[in-house]
Amino acid sequence: MSEQQRSSSVGRSILAVFAGFVTIVILSEGTDFLLMKAGIFPPLNQPFTTELLMLATFYRIVYSIAGCYLAARLAPNRPSGHALVLGGIGCVVGIAGAIVMRGKGPEWYPWTLVALALPCGWLGGALHHNFKHTARGIGTTKS
Repeated sequence: MSEQQRSSSVGRSILAVFAGFVTIVILSEGTDFLLMKAGIFPPLNQPFTTELLMLATFYRIVYSIAGCYLAARLAPNRPSGHALVLGGIGCVVGIAGAIVMRGKGPEWYPWTLVALALPCGWLGGALHHNFKHTARGIGTTKS
């Protein structure tokens, strides 16, 4: 592989992970905003109920898997690795968030997001792998 090809591959890798990250942030924050505007979520200075935090955890899991899938889909090579890198970034960002939010709400919520970041990365990469092989007809049976 030439130096130019290697540089292009690194740039595409960074863009793939960045695109997945931005997707997760936009979807998560956008849903938070819409639920707040709809009156389902309380204003930011008000406490959230356990049920609302469970709802937020659920859609953040879905969005994290989708973002990691996108990172894998856009990756120039080793798609599952890109999805896991994004999951690792989610862990780091989640730990920082949990530290900043310490004492400002239930401790379980941010640490649950930290604990689920890598599994979401793995699942996003696995879904990409399965969809890619299914689309090629690998693993399907014909009647």
